[in-house]
Amino acid sequence: MLAESGFDAKSFCSSLPSQPGVYRMMNAAGQAIYVGKAIDLRKRVSSYFQKNGLGPRTKLMVSQIAGVETTVTRSEAEALLLENNLIKALTPRYNILFRDDKSYPYVLLSGHRFPRLGFYRGTLDKKHHYFGPFPNAGMVRESIQLLQKVFRIRTCEDSVFSNRTRPCLLYQIKRCSGPCVDLITAEAYRDDVRDAELFLQGKQTEVLESIGRKMREAADSQEYEQAALFRDQIQALRRIREKQFVDSGKALDADVVACVSENKGNGRVCVNLAMVRGGRHLGDKSFFPQNAEGYDTPEVVEAFLTQHYLNRSVPNLVIVGEKIQRDTLQQLLAEQSGHKVTINANPIGDRRIWLDMATQNARLALEQMLSRQASQEERLQALQQALDMTGLGRIECFDISHTLGEATIASCVVYDNFAMRNSEYRRYNITGITPGDDYAAMRDVLSRRYHKVAEGEGSLPDLILIDGGRGQVNAAEEVLVELGLNDANLLGVAKGEERKPGLEQLIFPGEEKPLQLSRDHPGLHLIQQIRDEAHRFAIYGHRAKLGKARTSSSLEQIGGVGAKRRQSLLARFGGLKGVQTASIEELQQADGISRALAEKIYRELH
Repeated sequence: MLAESGFDAKSFCSSLPSQPGVYRMMNAAGQAIYVGKAIDLRKRVSSYFQKNGLGPRTKLMVSQIAGVETTVTRSEAEALLLENNLIKALTPRYNILFRDDKSYPYVLLSGHRFPRLGFYRGTLDKKHHYFGPFPNAGMVRESIQLLQKVFRIRTCEDSVFSNRTRPCLLYQIKRCSGPCVDLITAEAYRDDVRDAELFLQGKQTEVLESIGRKMREAADSQEYEQAALFRDQIQALRRIREKQFVDSGKALDADVVACVSENKGNGRVCVNLAMVRGGRHLGDKSFFPQNAEGYDTPEVVEAFLTQHYLNRSVPNLVIVGEKIQRDTLQQLLAEQSGHKVTINANPIGDRRIWLDMATQNARLALEQMLSRQASQEERLQALQQALDMTGLGRIECFDISHTLGEATIASCVVYDNFAMRNSEYRRYNITGITPGDDYAAMRDVLSRRYHKVAEGEGSLPDLILIDGGRGQVNAAEEVLVELGLNDANLLGVAKGEERKPGLEQLIFPGEEKPLQLSRDHPGLHLIQQIRDEAHRFAIYGHRAKLGKARTSSSLEQIGGVGAKRRQSLLARFGGLKGVQTASIEELQQADGISRALAEKIYRELH
């Protein structure tokens, strides 16, 4: 149902049904500026057009409403789900928006006869066992290293595991028990895997008892070396347990959500999510929502829970520090996850301690973010003054990377609203130019980047930054003029004498004399930050492209090694590095590789 621009709000609202549903406030351009849900559409939409009781933010939004779209749903739960989907799809200006992160990472124990320990992110497969989710990849890798050290479970890929003829380095440094070459029995390996699973489930006491029993049995059998290994495992586990200062002693899965705001809801907001799995605190992650200024913290927490958990795994318990409307959300999350979900807004005991910790972490994260923003604002203001450019906000920076003209990559990084915007970074493969011609590469990337702007789609950034000297700036200017974008602000950053940081020269098109800012100038620090990020992003992409090209070409250039033999070699040795380090005798063991061909491959790769 749609109310057109210039509609009579009173008559429109009176025509709405008293049923649950979702409404979308539209502006004159036909864009959704706010999406909301309602138990009673008529009452909820009518409340926006009352003369009294509206806050400043809501009044501003209502002043921009040119139409209203509504969708009736069968229940409040269905309205909540539709509201969440529309907010994520439309990103309205007046809704609280949380960045929709990629799925969280897990620790994986594969379903093989000798299970593999690994990092996993994506759709879960019932054939394997997963533990988590973890708040970040670093926590997963730390857990994997810990489990390797204590339980010595393999982490190698199946292609490597199936083709080993001798134990790898991880066995030598006691990070793997060598199941690939039968240095441990299947039964003993299963025991280690079971203990690792118990540990990941928070049942550390059971693990200690299990290993202690095996240590005593080994000692009674006079297998003292094995008993010493179990003793070391017990000591390592006890040290780990001592560090788990938030261990509740119970195998509990819970998420803890705390929210703090600057200036009592009138400034920036931070939501901290702490994850507890198996009674162990796995770490936390802070979120800074968009458009949250002017909202109360309960509204922010409710928006976070809805946007974060719908269509994502959720533990049995979610602890929050705000009184929120939770019945419908609990019902939806339980239906989605297939188990009971409780949202606890009044925790006690250990759970209150967890919430207090999450609140403190949210407060610290907010203070750090505001400090960084203040520094960025100072830098941007100083740069505006130095360049005599007002209203400087969005900066796009370009860099070219190659090795003697091979695998040329151009990068574009974006700085906007006082921060680098990683999601807007782009890389461009540069082909069809003379290898090593940086000017042609710069012309190519700028033409591809801004041709749509020239056609009327999108807009130019406030400043285009080029990592390069006079030649690159001239090449960039030529492209922009050809595109009819003569009003673009263009600036080159040339490395100074001996390429030392702080001696950079800023080059303007059409001006002979470059500008050189002092080493401690905040504006120069901002330019260095953006330029270095463009360089990092370009060189990372270039190395990946170069490595891929050389990996595929090294074996392809050897006569007699076709596609099948290449596949056989790479599968047996786990990749090109394994092939390069293999002896002639080992190469000969691969399918289709004769002694003569093994010698030829060895010569070509060394």
